[in-house]
Amino acid sequence: MQEKVIVITGASSGIGRALALEYASEANRIVLAARNMEKLEKLSTEIKKKGKQVLAVQTDVSVENDCKNLILKSIEAFGKIDVLINNAGISMRALFEDSELDVIRKLMDVNFWGTVYCTKYALPYLLKSKGSVVGVSSIGGYKGLPGRTGYSASKFAMHGFLETLRIENLKKGLHVLIACPGFTATNIRNTALNKEGKIQGESPRDEDKMMSAEEVAKYIRKAVKKRKRSLTLTTQGKTTVLLNKFFPGMLDKMVYNHMAKEPDSPFK
Repeated sequence: MQEKVIVITGASSGIGRALALEYASEANRIVLAARNMEKLEKLSTEIKKKGKQVLAVQTDVSVENDCKNLILKSIEAFGKIDVLINNAGISMRALFEDSELDVIRKLMDVNFWGTVYCTKYALPYLLKSKGSVVGVSSIGGYKGLPGRTGYSASKFAMHGFLETLRIENLKKGLHVLIACPGFTATNIRNTALNKEGKIQGESPRDEDKMMSAEEVAKYIRKAVKKRKRSLTLTTQGKTTVLLNKFFPGMLDKMVYNHMAKEPDSPFK
C-alpha cells in the first residue's frame, strides 16, 4: 500500500477515524471527508504530525454535489485515487409502524446514496488505478434487524449496488470489498435516529463487549490489501450470516429475542 491515495468518508469519528490513522501508519496520502470540519481538522493535524500528506474536505454524502466536490478536490490535490472507503453512515432505532418516512429516507440518503454518489464520481479514477471500492456495511445488510428497518434496507441496497459494480467491472481490474464489522464500539448508536428523526443519545448496548474501531480498521486495511470480496467480523456476525443461509426461520426468532433484550427496546 505504498504511495496510495485513500479517500475515507465519515472520517471524523469511529471506524472512519480509525481507518485514517491506520492508513497513515504507511506511506499513504489520506483524504478525509465528513460534515464536522472541526473534527476533520484535528485529525488532519494528528496525521500531519506523522509526516503524512492529508486533505480534509467538508462533505455531506447525502448531497450529490458534495460528493462530486470531494472527488474533484482529491484529484486536484493528489492526481489519483487508489482506494475509496464508503464509511459514512447513520442508524436508527424504532419500529417501522411508528417511524416517520423521513427517517427511512434520511438513512437511504446517507448510507445508500452516499455510497452511490461517491463511487460514481470516483469510478473513472479507480478504474485507471485498478483500485478498490469499499463499502463499510453491517450484518444488517445480510439479515433484517428489527427496530432498524431503514438501516437494514440501506445496507441491503448497498450490497446489491456493490455486487453489481463488481460484476460489471470484472474484467477491468476493479476491486470491490463489502465489509461487515458486526457490533462495533463506535458512536453510530449514540447518533442513531428515533422514530421522529431525532438523535436517540445514549447507546442501548454494552460497548465494552464489542470490537473496537481500531481493530475493525486493521481488518479492513488487510482485506483491501488482499483484495478480498467480503469481510465479516466477530463470531456473532459470522454465525448470523451462516445461520441465515441454512436456517433463516430459526434465525428470525433468535434475532427478535436478542434485539428485544435491549434496554427500552421498541418491541418485546
